[in-house]
Amino acid sequence: MRILITEDEKDLAEALAIGLRQQGYAADIAYDGEEALVMAEVNDYDLIILDLNLPKIDGVEVCRRIRASGSPVGILMLTALSRLDDRVDGLDQGADDYMVKPFHFPELLARVRAILRREGEPRHPILRSGDLVLDPNAVKGGTSGARR
Repeated sequence: MRILITEDEKDLAEALAIGLRQQGYAADIAYDGEEALVMAEVNDYDLIILDLNLPKIDGVEVCRRIRASGSPVGILMLTALSRLDDRVDGLDQGADDYMVKPFHFPELLARVRAILRREGEPRHPILRSGDLVLDPNAVKGGTSGARR
């Protein structure tokens, strides 16, 4: 599973990445909202951990644009903004969950697992070589999933 951490506090971003990698996740870091949007467009993430107070483009706008693009990626907002209005707005803008800093890492991991469970089975790539196409998701009733 691949996770994008969008956090402008470099020490926190690195600590999150290390912790997630120790749990077996692939973790990338974006330090501002603009970089997060580019990375989310180019890469196929299973989850985005998104701070709201970001340079260039704030986290609510990042979330809004990702959802407007039709992306089903899981989004966990992780922010110091703790007012009820902030939490409601974050969820209404398309976040799957909202967590307030400071936080406990085991709880963050549990929320990551919960979002990833809701996302369903991991997506597998379609492999192509010339006219041959292998689609691991197409394997049904004894067929190989290979087609020409």
